[in-house]
Amino acid sequence: MCTEDDALAVPHPPHPPEELCAPALGLYSEALRRGHIPEQDATRAPCLVPLGLLRPDPYDTTRLLPVPAAAALTRLLTPITHDIRERLAASAAVVDALIPLAAITDPAPDTAITRLDGKSTIQASIKEAADRAEEHILTLHPGSKRPEKMLEQARARAIEPLRRGVAMRHLYQHSARYGPNLKRYVDRLPYENLQIRTMEQTAERMFILDRTAYISISPQRDAALRITHPALVRHLIHVYDVLWAGATPFGESLRTAPPGTPFTAVQLSIARLLTEGHVDDVVARKMGISVRTCRAHIAKLMQALGATSRTHLGALIVRSGISELPNSPAACENSVRQP
Repeated sequence: MCTEDDALAVPHPPHPPEELCAPALGLYSEALRRGHIPEQDATRAPCLVPLGLLRPDPYDTTRLLPVPAAAALTRLLTPITHDIRERLAASAAVVDALIPLAAITDPAPDTAITRLDGKSTIQASIKEAADRAEEHILTLHPGSKRPEKMLEQARARAIEPLRRGVAMRHLYQHSARYGPNLKRYVDRLPYENLQIRTMEQTAERMFILDRTAYISISPQRDAALRITHPALVRHLIHVYDVLWAGATPFGESLRTAPPGTPFTAVQLSIARLLTEGHVDDVVARKMGISVRTCRAHIAKLMQALGATSRTHLGALIVRSGISELPNSPAACENSVRQP
């Protein structure tokens, strides 16, 4: 790993506007420790000012002042509304980059955003928040695997809040509909305050319990952020409502392929993801199915279109226009159902 001096000695590397490069992190850390930096030093990391991490000193035009990490974090996350799935993942990356720096200027722990490590720790914190919930519990679950033991534990936790009149909404992926465990979970809970919907693709796991939110930040889902910052929680509720509006109620049938089309709705969705350049593992994860099942669908697409290779398949999908059929997910993804 290069040192801070090494990072500042190399030219400023190109990167997406929402990311923090090594020179920027080094210079921002220096500014936090010193309380200011000379304005000319900002040329070492020109991305800091546009990101709002440095601001002019109103009393000295030759200096720049660091914006506290917690305040900068709020500012950076506020615009994340245009692309829900990708931006939600990006927000976790920004949080992970800035939270360690908060202690440089503020020795007191920032309880508005807390990292939780270990599944048992995360589950205990969520249970505590559920026991206190009075208004709503919103959950977002990617993937299709719902072990019976996990759903039984979730059912046991849900009963008491539902009895207290807490409104509960669950969002799953379409693929979860085909497992018997989820149906048994639904059948064994009271329906009055419970709503369940499914969608083709979803973001990472998230729970919102009144004014406390939890988002997963590791692929193994053994690390999470507990968020109580009012502005961030409001933003995450807005994200959830957008996803909810486009989802299908659990009791309704899913959209099917247009009549006469030799493909299922799942295969049309896979075709669209393939044209976007995703590999099999990514397509399977986005669809909430196994890689083996995904490849079986791809094989059927190849057979139906007469493709001789994966490259040939991509070209035939684009040429045939099947990913843009009138009732396909690509054509319907902007339609919004009333919640």
